[in-house]
Amino acid sequence: MKGEVIMGGFLIALLGLVIIFLMMGVRVVRQGFVYTIERLGKFTLAAEPGLHLIIPFIDRVGQKVNVMEQVLDIPGQEIITKDNAMVGVDAVVFFQVLDAGKAAYEVHNLYASIMALTTTNLRTVMGSMDLDETLSKRDEINARLLSVVDHATSPWGVKITRVEIKDIRPPLDISEAMARQMKAERLKRAEILEAEGERASKILRAEGEKQSQILAAEGRRESAFRDAEAREREAEAEARATQMVSQAIAESGAQAINYFVAQKYTEAVGKFATSPNAKTILFPVEATQLMGTLGGIGELAREALGGGTGGDGGASPAAPASRGPFAGRTGMPPATGRE
Repeated sequence: MKGEVIMGGFLIALLGLVIIFLMMGVRVVRQGFVYTIERLGKFTLAAEPGLHLIIPFIDRVGQKVNVMEQVLDIPGQEIITKDNAMVGVDAVVFFQVLDAGKAAYEVHNLYASIMALTTTNLRTVMGSMDLDETLSKRDEINARLLSVVDHATSPWGVKITRVEIKDIRPPLDISEAMARQMKAERLKRAEILEAEGERASKILRAEGEKQSQILAAEGRRESAFRDAEAREREAEAEARATQMVSQAIAESGAQAINYFVAQKYTEAVGKFATSPNAKTILFPVEATQLMGTLGGIGELAREALGGGTGGDGGASPAAPASRGPFAGRTGMPPATGRE
């Protein structure tokens, strides 16, 4: 009975040891990591994410390597440029482990190695440039650093994805000088733009004045042409009127002359009467002369009407013996008579 109890305890202890042994051989690798397995101190396997079994006391986990993309911050560096200007520079490096075995066993302290390599190459690249180039050619600096650092870290199983310059800090006096230079450049551009605008405005104004003068000259030419044409037509009308008057005088003799003179005389007297400034009208001739003139005009009208309607074959009335408004100064109208 006692022997059975001892045997049972031994089996239980043996079963417990087996369970502990199996548990020691089970390893679970998390996503984003790769474990290096060492057998008797030698690297034998890179365990991917998942469940793995190893031999306890013979195999062990060497390093847990992060295979996700990582960011390494490069601390600020004081760098002397090609033109002997001291600038402070901050940078960041993005990298990813592609081969966990090389990253674990080809280099000691991977992060410190990448940082040191980036810092030295940063000094080399920016030290070969002037201050203006370092401030304006960040893309070129990033590309050169990426090429150099990626080539240097490829034996370590690492891929450098990006190298970025975070900040470039020139000295205070250089910053003030750059600020003054920028202000002067902006003022120069503003003055140039203002001068160009004023020049364009003067050109447009001159063009407008030129067109205005051209149009004014064309208007004056057209006006002169129209005035000349009007004067020509007026002269033609006056010539025709003079010709008609001359023809009437030639046909009617003194009667036509008396008619025209009497007409102008009557118009002149009428203008005296309608003048707004005239308070008192003084006639230089007697009123009887005006009456005689009107009588002469009436006789002329009667002769014209009588000559056109006398179709009965009788004798025509005799012509009046009027002398017109300047026939004399007797104060009486001229006498008329018939045979």
